[in-house]
Amino acid sequence: MKILFVLENYYPHIGGVETVFRNLAEGLAKKHEVTVITHLLKGAKKNEVLNGVRIKRISCMQSRYLFSFLAIPSALREAKKADIIHTTTFNGALPAWIASKIAGKKCAITVHEAWIGKWKEYTDMNFMQAAAHEFLEKLIYLLPFDKYVGVSNSTKQQLLGIGKRAEKTAAVYNSVDYNHFNPKKNNGGSVRKKYGLQKKFVCLTYGRPGPSKGIEYAVKAIPKISIPSLKFVFILSRDRQYFSKLRKLKALVSRLSIADKALFLEPVPYNELPQHIKAADCVVVPSLSEGFGYTAAEACALGVPVIATNTTSLPEVVSGKHLLVAPKNSQEIAAAVEKIYRKKYDKSPLKKFLPKENIDGYMKIYEELLRWK
Repeated sequence: MKILFVLENYYPHIGGVETVFRNLAEGLAKKHEVTVITHLLKGAKKNEVLNGVRIKRISCMQSRYLFSFLAIPSALREAKKADIIHTTTFNGALPAWIASKIAGKKCAITVHEAWIGKWKEYTDMNFMQAAAHEFLEKLIYLLPFDKYVGVSNSTKQQLLGIGKRAEKTAAVYNSVDYNHFNPKKNNGGSVRKKYGLQKKFVCLTYGRPGPSKGIEYAVKAIPKISIPSLKFVFILSRDRQYFSKLRKLKALVSRLSIADKALFLEPVPYNELPQHIKAADCVVVPSLSEGFGYTAAEACALGVPVIATNTTSLPEVVSGKHLLVAPKNSQEIAAAVEKIYRKKYDKSPLKKFLPKENIDGYMKIYEELLRWK
C-alpha cells in the first residue's frame, strides 16, 4: 500500500503529535511505501529518507498557516501516486483534502480534540480571537473527509457531538514507547542529585504550556500544600509561541512568594525525559482538556504516581497509582499531592497503548476506506 501523510509538523519537530505520526509512519514503512509532506524547519533537509519514510519538507517561511496553501502542489503530485491519504488537524487538513478530491483518493483525518464551543473556556483569548479560531476549526469539519479518527473515545464522542456520523468516525489510541518509558531502565537518582532534590518531595509538571494545559492551577496549588520538603518542578516547552505563557507563570510564582518551592528547568532531550519523570515522587497533569494525555500515560508507564484532572480522555488513560481531581481546582490538586505524600492513592492495572495496536487500528481504517466506492 502507498500511504501519503500531509502533516504540518514532523520530525525533527518534537512533540506528542509528531511522535505519534513518526511512530506510525515508520511502523507502516516496514511493510508499505510511506511518504510524508511537512513544513521545512530551519536546519532540516528538504528531502530525505528516514527509517524507510520518504520525507518532503515544504518551505513556508516558518509559518504553519502558509503551509496550508504552499503544501497543495506537492500534496497533489504525491496524491496521484498514493492509495490512501492521512492528515491531522489543523494546517495539513486543507492541502490533504484538496489533493484527495482532485486525485480521487480516500482521505482520513486524525482529530486530537474538538474544541467547538470551548475556545473561550479553554483559552485566555478574547472574544474575537476565540471566535476566529472556532470559525477556522468549523471550516475543517465542514470538509467532508472519508474518516474522522479520534485519538481516544473521548475525542470520538466529541466528533459525534458536533454531528459526524457514526460510520464516519473511529477511535484509535495514540501509542507509547514502553521500551523507552521503562521503569527498569530509568532511575531518577542522578537528576535528583544534579538539582539538589535528594531530600525533597518532588512534584513534576511537564510538556507544552498550551492554553488548555491548566499549568496555572498547579502553580496556585503550591502554597496550599503542607509538605515542608516540597519542590514543584516544571519542565515546559520554550517554543516562541509559549514565551508569553511562561512569563505569566513565572510572574504568578513571584506574586505567590513561592520561588523557593518552584523550579523551572530547561526542556530536556527526549532520551533524558524518562529519567526526569522517574526523579519525581508524583506527576501532576492539571489539564482542562486532553485528546489523549501523553504526560499521564508516560508517567504511568514509569510507575510514578499521577494526579490528573477528571476530564475528557484522562480517565481513559490514567492507571497504576493515581488520583483524579476536578479541573481548575488548585485546592483538590494540593489535597491530592498530600495524599500521595502519605502514600494514599487509587491503584489499577497498567493500561498499555501499544504501537502495534495503533498501527493495526489505522491499517484497518485504510483497508476499509479502500473497499468503499
